[in-house]
Amino acid sequence: MTSTGTPFTSITGTWKVPAVSPTKTATYSSNWIGIDGFNNSSLIQTGTESDYYSRSAHYAVWWEILPAAETPITTMTVHPGDVMTASITRGVNSVWTITIADASTGQSSTTTHTYTGPLTSAEWIEEAPTIGGRVATLAHYGSATFDPGTANGITPGFTAADSGAMVQKGIQVSTPSVPDVEADGFNVAYGSTAPSAP
Repeated sequence: MTSTGTPFTSITGTWKVPAVSPTKTATYSSNWIGIDGFNNSSLIQTGTESDYYSRSAHYAVWWEILPAAETPITTMTVHPGDVMTASITRGVNSVWTITIADASTGQSSTTTHTYTGPLTSAEWIEEAPTIGGRVATLAHYGSATFDPGTANGITPGFTAADSGAMVQKGIQVSTPSVPDVEADGFNVAYGSTAPSAP
């Protein structure tokens, strides 16, 4: 889901780390929250990775500020089903605080960095990440739930128009639900069938 318009100076989100199924070739998926990246090349974000390669599943935590590559958070270990909470907030002089925590284990990470993007979108995303300069094949992640979330401290007020399905090689591989009744959360599922709202 993506909210656009007003300058965004903070975002929060909660999700469960999805489990990935075995695939014949390497596949990748990410769950993240971020500011910018919609119709621009700027982005500040943090999230989790659920991948399948070398005949096993791999799960990780990271943060990223484009155009730099993502930075793995090696002090945290995550597992499928762990509940993650994350926030990205602007302070003074364009210094941003990125925090991600595993509510299931008590692990957390906080880092601060300068960021000066246009601040025109806030995003809660399930996607195939870019690997080696190309968008990877999406992992069979099953399903994921984002709930709750805020942008600039208030409910984002999602509508169905804020969502988008993912298509790879002409096949719809990831589909979101309509927002929940509070308009701050949604489900997303692997495949072309939209799941029910949370």
